[in-house]
Amino acid sequence: MARRVSKRKAPPKDEYLLKERRKIESYVFDRRVLLLLSRILKKGILKSVDYPVSTGKEANVFRATTPDGNFLAVKIYKIETAGFLKKMSYLEGDPRFKSIKHKDREIVKLFARKEFKNLQICERAKVHAPLPIFLSENIVVMSFIGEKGIPYATMDMVEPKSEKDLDSILEDIKKMYKAGLVHADMSEYNIMLAKVPYIIDFGQGVVLGHPNAEKFLERDVRNILRYFEKLGIKRDFEKTLKWIKAT
Repeated sequence: MARRVSKRKAPPKDEYLLKERRKIESYVFDRRVLLLLSRILKKGILKSVDYPVSTGKEANVFRATTPDGNFLAVKIYKIETAGFLKKMSYLEGDPRFKSIKHKDREIVKLFARKEFKNLQICERAKVHAPLPIFLSENIVVMSFIGEKGIPYATMDMVEPKSEKDLDSILEDIKKMYKAGLVHADMSEYNIMLAKVPYIIDFGQGVVLGHPNAEKFLERDVRNILRYFEKLGIKRDFEKTLKWIKAT
């Protein structure tokens, strides 16, 4: 006997939107954040927060739409995470943050502020990185790195096009260093491939006054050279490091 297959009706539009809204709320985990987002919307910076494009242990990134129909990225640092405690050395050694209250919310807000300040340095130095737009506690609004509302893939997902990509990344590391900044978390996971590579995730970035800045720079350079070496593109570490530090 033939089995009857019942066709499931698509949920009404209102129900779908409600589910999407709950999905966004579940990613945020904090009602305080919803209030902050509401204020950002009222300021006219955003028209809507659309959907998550990247989720991680310490932060989630959402695509958002502006009132004129363009796109921005909204990075929301999570309050309830132990990940930041493991990264306190990036914060405590930074001379920009001398007075640190060891409370979860305050630490997370400082990391968001740190990323925003680092993006401002990158903007002035003309580094290929997201542009800082707005900061509110643990929320960083920045330019959207993508095309037609779709984010570009990170380098671990799409192989670099040529040796020019390595040149561009090293040039940006040099620009940052000259501007007094080290990314401190450089890897294929934090580089998006557009027409040129874009460096992202600056929460760990430190200024040269940090006691481990030089150590972090060496690690960044080694990580990038090691990745490209797997693709058959080799550069001498010592010569590259010397070139980056040269004025």
